[in-house]
Amino acid sequence: MGPMRATLLHSPRDIRLDDVPDAALVLDTDAVVRVVASCICGSDLWPYRGVHDVRKPQRIGHEFVGIVEQVGADVSTVQPGDFVIAPFTFSDNTCALCERGVHTSCTNGGMWGLRDKQGHDVDGGQGEFVRIPWADGTLVATPSEPSAEMIPHLLTLSDVFPTGHHAAVSAGVKAGSTVAVVGDGAVGLSAVLAAKRLGAARIVAMSRHDDRQQVARSFGADEIVAERGKEGAKTVREMLDGIGADHVLECVGTKDSMAQAIACARPGGRIGYVGVPHDVELNVPAMFGRNIGIAGGIAPVRAYLGELLPDVLDGTVAPGAVFDLTVPLDQVAEGYRAMDERTAIKTMLTI
Repeated sequence: MGPMRATLLHSPRDIRLDDVPDAALVLDTDAVVRVVASCICGSDLWPYRGVHDVRKPQRIGHEFVGIVEQVGADVSTVQPGDFVIAPFTFSDNTCALCERGVHTSCTNGGMWGLRDKQGHDVDGGQGEFVRIPWADGTLVATPSEPSAEMIPHLLTLSDVFPTGHHAAVSAGVKAGSTVAVVGDGAVGLSAVLAAKRLGAARIVAMSRHDDRQQVARSFGADEIVAERGKEGAKTVREMLDGIGADHVLECVGTKDSMAQAIACARPGGRIGYVGVPHDVELNVPAMFGRNIGIAGGIAPVRAYLGELLPDVLDGTVAPGAVFDLTVPLDQVAEGYRAMDERTAIKTMLTI
């Protein structure tokens, strides 16, 4: 085995696969996972495009599935050979906030590619191996090793499908709901599927791209609205009883997308927002007058895996359709370029 390779962002639009120190057990609560598949997230594109400063080469990537290679002395819920899903944040699954289902705010948790609370570096998810802090609390094993065809669907459980689900749950989607989804990226498409799974009676997906519209329809969208702004919101209201959507799922994170979401909601409606916010503002007086509620944020993936994993394994839902480009890890730069230029919805990396 040669040196371990992992993806690093050197500067805007400069993604490279570099040699890095081997992933290794540091604490007794750690595991080491050999990555089988990873992927590129829409949120990875923000630093890639230079929205955040990159002062030195930094690890990147936070969605992966793989095989457990080693476990620390205190790890009991997974063992070497297990196929596991890694949520996009690690967590102990036992602290007061994890117990309340907010694993993304775990008092011992953190993000891939940064450092853990003990000050040790944590690997990014777009690499050959990853040290897993709090392996017992973080990793979820499948009952057996999945087929190659199942892996893309399982990979969505590390982030994008539970994030769409978080939007739907935060907005209160239930059987019989009317739903509008703002955003046709992988999260928006996943939100369509999540709303359908929860029993929504009518789903409107807002999309201007033929390929994404097709995925939205396959995931359960009843209507597609290509217009934006006031015209788009007017069309959504006309489609949904003349009043707007019971629940709006905001999956972009811009000022315009949030304004669109609020305009699409009926009086008394609820917005679930999961788009990473950039310069988003809320018109609270307008929301007050129309009794609009809003909830959401960074999705606590670990809290949802017990519910979502069985439906993926038995084929009830097939969220892996969001991947329309698959490249080997050594072509990771091409995978980023395709998503940046919107020639791909979501890129899967095979390792």
